[in-house]
Amino acid sequence: MLVVGLTGGIGSGKSTVSALLAAKGAVVVDADAVVRDQQRPGTPVFAAMVERFGPTIIAADGTLDRAAVADLVFSDPQALEDLNAMVHPAVGAEIARRMEELSGTDAVVVLDVPLLVEATRGHPLAGLIVVDVDPDIAVERLVMQRGMSEEDARSRMSRQASREERRARADVVIDTRGTLGDLTRQVDAIWDWIERLRAGAARSSQA
Repeated sequence: MLVVGLTGGIGSGKSTVSALLAAKGAVVVDADAVVRDQQRPGTPVFAAMVERFGPTIIAADGTLDRAAVADLVFSDPQALEDLNAMVHPAVGAEIARRMEELSGTDAVVVLDVPLLVEATRGHPLAGLIVVDVDPDIAVERLVMQRGMSEEDARSRMSRQASREERRARADVVIDTRGTLGDLTRQVDAIWDWIERLRAGAARSSQA
């Protein structure tokens, strides 16, 4: 198993890069998807969140109203800390379980974690891919595509690692300001890099 980290700020285009890598054959372990799974109705995390934040975070269909949760926690540091204490252990355990299932295989695993630079993960990485774009472009995307206000978008970005911090940790950087064709060509080059990493890891294991 070769594990490569993938991260990027909100609005950077990381999800598109993740999908392109999956199309290349990577097994993507998506932390955001794990979070959503752990917050389904009937789970311990869902119950704990309702107990802490009240029934206003439940949507009309009985699922979690993520926008309501965001409104509560992003303006209240204590609420955000409480939310993280409920969610992070469960998500970490599930990611560890999935990684354990993949260990011993020859899979290329892309560990897709938005806060990979901020958080310390217990999975050695062969390399780190950072998806990068000018913050103003990211804000524009969040306003146009997700319906956020500019103030909300910039507030959320301010709670993540800075662009400079992410780039300083990167082994490779993907710039998403261009067209989908531009992005696809960059991912092609990244896949060649991953294949070289895998070949080098194979040689080391045989030495």
